[in-house]
Formats: sequence, C-alpha cells, structure tokens
Amino acid sequence: MHKKKLSISPAWVFRTDHGELFEPVLFRLLEILRETGKLTTAAAAAGISYRHAWNLLNRGADVFGLPLVIMRKGHGTELSTLGEKLLWADQRVKARLGPQIDSMASEFNDQIQQLLAGQHPVLRLHASHGYAVALLPEFSDQVEINLQYRNPDEALTALNRGDCDLASFHFPTCPERAREIMTHYQHQLAGNRFRLIRFVTRREGLMMRKDAPVKISSLAELASSGLRFIGRDRHSGTRILFNHLLRQAGLAEESINRSPQQEFTHTAVAAFVASGMADVGFGVEAAASQFNLDFVEMACEHYLLLCHEDRLDQSNLSHLVELMRSKPFIERIHQLPGYEPDNPGTVTTFEQLLSGTGD
Repeated sequence: MHKKKLSISPAWVFRTDHGELFEPVLFRLLEILRETGKLTTAAAAAGISYRHAWNLLNRGADVFGLPLVIMRKGHGTELSTLGEKLLWADQRVKARLGPQIDSMASEFNDQIQQLLAGQHPVLRLHASHGYAVALLPEFSDQVEINLQYRNPDEALTALNRGDCDLASFHFPTCPERAREIMTHYQHQLAGNRFRLIRFVTRREGLMMRKDAPVKISSLAELASSGLRFIGRDRHSGTRILFNHLLRQAGLAEESINRSPQQEFTHTAVAAFVASGMADVGFGVEAAASQFNLDFVEMACEHYLLLCHEDRLDQSNLSHLVELMRSKPFIERIHQLPGYEPDNPGTVTTFEQLLSGTGD
C-alpha cells in the first residue's frame, strides 16, 4: 500500500499597503516565547536566527504601532497584550479549521491512492470530531482509512446512502439518557440492520480557565451566573447532548448567556475559552486538558462505529477491528484525558448495549 500522504496546513500572510509584512514563523516564535520567556530559546526552536527573530518582532511593532513583546532586564521576555491576541487568533484558527482541513486532505489522498496504486479497498469513515477517532488513520497500516468529519445526521445519512462504510455515533452511557438521545436520530436508525463496533467512552462537561474569578459546578449555576458561554454548532451531537442536559435540569436554552459564535470542534471551544473570549464552554475533557482548563464532568458517552450488518465480513473492516484491539492502540487511548477503551472492536447491537448484555 502506498503510504505517501498529502497534508494541508493553514498559514497566515500579513500584508500592508506595501506588500507582505512577515512570515507565519512569527506564531511559532510567540508560542515558545510565552512558554520560556527567552528570545534565544524561542528563535532556536523556531529554526531562525536570533537576529531574524528580533527583526520580526520589531517589524511587527512598527506596523501595528504596538509592541508584540515586553522585555524587562532580569525578567526575560513576555508577550504583550497584542502578542497574546495574535497567538490566540492563530490557535483558534487551527482549532476551528483543523478537522475540515484534515477531511479535505483525506479526500485528496484517497484520490491519489487510487491513481498510484490502482483500485484498492479504502475504508470510508464519516465521524463526529473526536480525539480517539483521529488516531485511527495514524495507526492504520493494513487498511487505508478515509476519515471525514461530519455531524451525526450527516454521517448516518451517508451510511444509509452507501457513501461511507462506517459512521460514528455517540450517546450517554446512562441508558435513560441514551434512549432520549437516540429518539432524535430515530428517522436515521429505524429499519436498518446496523451493527455497532464498540470503541471508547469519553467524558463531556463544562470547561473554564483555572484563573476564572467565578467557578461553577452545575448547569443551574451556569444559568444563574450570566457567564459568557460558548458551545458547539446546533447540529453537533455534543450540542444535542447539552440541550438534553439542560432539559433534565429544568432549564431552557435561553437561560444560558450563549455567545452568537458557534464552534465546530471541541478544540475550538476550548481555545475560545482559554483565549478569554468566553468564560465557560462545553466539550470533551481532552480539549480542556489541551488548553489547561478546569473541567467539570456532566456526562459520560459511548463513542461507537456503526456499519451495515452485511459489511462485517469485509477484509478492510476486519483489519480495522484488529487495529482497535491492538495493545499499542489501546495504550494510546489511555493517554487521552477523559477517554477509556470500551471493549474496542467488539461487535454488538443497540439493544444489547443498552441492556448491558453487549459486554
């Protein structure tokens, strides 16, 4: 199997009236400066000379009219308010666009593989954004996985049309909550002979900055606090779960001081909170950990893969199941905050899982 793969990365290009200002390496420089407070260390880590780094910072200050860093003798170098804003903008862009860009790269790689190696079985997986599912293409060597990030409705529609081989699906480990969530997708699930391939459980909840002046531990406190809230887009499974939890708590959606901005990934929600543009977010614990945020668990979910029963004998699907059961892959899952292996690779049904007989 051809292992050459195309990757796509977003990049900033700053332009003034006279042309380009400076290259994207500035963001790497600012990131290391924030971590170390040393320009020499940051320049070396960014792969540029100390002189080049110094020139970048000076050019930025000249164009914006404000410094990007503050240098104090004996205290090292720290980012200015503008420097922090620029760095957070870069991180939010990557968090927001990353999954969509990965999906596009996966589409291109699928086409390229077909041309280079001829027709071969590519496993098409349409999945909700998640940290564990993103590992599958990384670990796969016996099967080519075309991973496309889609919301649950889109993924189930594609599976029913035959546009993908597998679709992800997630619902709470609590059977009562699970049945409530599943009613939302009943039109997609009814009458289909689906089989579930167990994968992981993951924790979802509230995330806040560690230095937040007000700490909350429940949805009722969130509603009464008036804190600025950032959540996922309306069609995401996480948004549907959050609205269900609100109803269970006797709260209306309008009771939350929700930002008009909607984010399409857990990572983007966490970056939005970490940058100070919102006080509270809702998403998976792994995203909160990535941005060093406090996390309050609200629900634990099964994250599963669905396929049609007659596809279980496909060789590429068998290879995927072997991968999911492998020791190196399971060890990697254990490294993801808030994720746990959930009998990965075990084939079951909705009825068995909800009744507790699918273990």
